[in-house]
Amino acid sequence: RRKADKKVRQPLSKAVVPAQDETSYKQLLYIADLVKAEVNIKELEIIPADTDMDNLVKKVKPNFKTLGKKFGKQMKEIAEAISKFGKNEIADIEGKNNPQVCFTMISLPSGNIKIEPEDVEIITEDMPGWLVANEGKLTVALDITITDELLREGIARELVNRIQNIRKSNGYEIVDKIVVEIESRPEIADAVTEYANYIATQTLANSVTLVEKLNDPMQLEFDEYTVAISITKSK
Repeated sequence: RRKADKKVRQPLSKAVVPAQDETSYKQLLYIADLVKAEVNIKELEIIPADTDMDNLVKKVKPNFKTLGKKFGKQMKEIAEAISKFGKNEIADIEGKNNPQVCFTMISLPSGNIKIEPEDVEIITEDMPGWLVANEGKLTVALDITITDELLREGIARELVNRIQNIRKSNGYEIVDKIVVEIESRPEIADAVTEYANYIATQTLANSVTLVEKLNDPMQLEFDEYTVAISITKSK
């Protein structure tokens, strides 16, 4: 019996991307539909540059390489001050308080020091139920909560992917119709029942049915369980 070892790729309900400025906001909006299709998310929200997400927590790390070149022996003292920056100082550096002024000032015994974007690294921390990633100035927050609805949709999409691969490995022509029988298991039964028409349309199947037992089926690995499936060319 042949096996296909793959994990179920679940769709995600939402991703949020805060834009850095008006130009990046328009660019992100322009490609939003493409991004959604490519990364399998239901909704992509682009946050304008002048809008803050209350549940995104930002922190600042000193850029020691830049600070060392600029301030020499004062670097440690300045880095300590930067580590105490709060929301207002971060907004100053990002230009959110004033787009024309992307810096903040700190007061030291030796005088005032200007801290600019290249002097720091601004990162966004994970939120409960979300996964946050930072790359340079770009931040992406993913809602990683998997609902029952998303779980069923993910199983259906994965079945389509597996069936299409089996069609190719069996040498079927693009126009060949097939018959799909799937072992009835509690883990997937609801998904197959709900998305039977979708699976059939995507795979050119005349029928997609749940059965109790199959003769010499292919075994598909679905995370922590195995599903038996039979795919034959329709007569």
